[in-house]
Amino acid sequence: MLSRRVWTQRFKGNLSPIVDYAWLMSGSAGRLVLSLAYFVCVANGLSVGDFGLFATASATGIVLSRLAGFGFVSPLYRVATQRRRLIGTYTAGLLAAVALSLPFVALAALGFYLAIFEGEMAPAAFVLIVLSEVLFWRMTEVVIIVNNGMGRFGRGALLVIAGSGLKALAALAFVGFGDRSLVSWAVAYLVSNAICLVLAVVTSYPRQRLRWRPDLYRARWRDSISVAGAEIVFYLQSEMDKLLVLSLGGPQTAGIYAILMRLVDLTALPVRSFNTMIVQKIMRSPQWLAAWRIRWSMEAGIAAVSTLGILVLGTILHVFPTALGRNVADAAPLVLSALLVPAFRNLVEYESELLYARGRTTVRVLILSMVGVIKGGLLVLLLRVMPSEADWIVGLNGLFLTLWIVSAASTYAAFDWTRGRRRPSLSPAPQPGE
Repeated sequence: MLSRRVWTQRFKGNLSPIVDYAWLMSGSAGRLVLSLAYFVCVANGLSVGDFGLFATASATGIVLSRLAGFGFVSPLYRVATQRRRLIGTYTAGLLAAVALSLPFVALAALGFYLAIFEGEMAPAAFVLIVLSEVLFWRMTEVVIIVNNGMGRFGRGALLVIAGSGLKALAALAFVGFGDRSLVSWAVAYLVSNAICLVLAVVTSYPRQRLRWRPDLYRARWRDSISVAGAEIVFYLQSEMDKLLVLSLGGPQTAGIYAILMRLVDLTALPVRSFNTMIVQKIMRSPQWLAAWRIRWSMEAGIAAVSTLGILVLGTILHVFPTALGRNVADAAPLVLSALLVPAFRNLVEYESELLYARGRTTVRVLILSMVGVIKGGLLVLLLRVMPSEADWIVGLNGLFLTLWIVSAASTYAAFDWTRGRRRPSLSPAPQPGE
């Protein structure tokens, strides 16, 4: 019989991932509530057209934030997970990479503005929103990422909640005291993100001396660049729908679409917490996801949670269209029309994280590029063939189904490919205590 010590160790080994996920979920739950309050204030404080412009400019900033630092967040995260004593060294490398990348970010931002936003929104509002995403919120995310890598999921969860809370407070202040212009909201958004970064660094970043080690950075630059490319491609294909809708339909249509997709995005918060745990699990036990039984159970669980979330939200808005405000009521009848979109959208994101966990960054870029091209082509086709909002939003279900099929087939083929040949079927990796 097993001794009490062995049973205790086995119990702790099985309990630890549950506790970690509970902390991550607490952060997601808190963020969900506060994000909903923030969304309601901003969506109803701005006009529908201005909200569409804000959401699209924010999406542009998110894409550009992945260029900032040239992907050096990835080596920093791996060090936080496996070699914590080097966090200060890699933080110095990240700060240098961010400084070097800023001219490229500025040039790319100028290109986006001239191509999509010129004549639609004031340059000052665009610059403030992009700065908020690139410099302040992205660096706050770095603090959260490092804490999660170190296993300090409770601290990371509190930072997520604090960040969402500060944005919600800024939105409330904007609605109560602002002139409700897009520039005023951009200023409030920038200030809230800056305060969040300062609090995160002061309270939660590991206290280590910054050490400059170019020899270590050179060994990581290829991984960093490939990760940056994958992140840019991922967020570009994820956010390009907002850019296309603004370009083809104008601010009003973009506003309705942004409201709808923001509601869809709320379903991704618990899934992203789950993704964080899966990435760390695969980094430590690469063979864990080898069995198709486990793969399909993971996919089915993500799809079920995502669909249930949008179903509940859509049903509430169907019965009470103005529950989230007057502007959101314009999009309320369309929510249930996009019932399957969250499931397929979240699964594409999950599969991308699997490739990152296995270090298949180049293949990840290729797959995301392919998904992005297909998404852009199908979305343009939908907007051209089905000019009615109700019709092309229903068509989004088929669009995201297609993207999931392409992503899943490509991801698992790449997942099982080793040194130029397919792996034989693998049995599941041993679980703790087996």
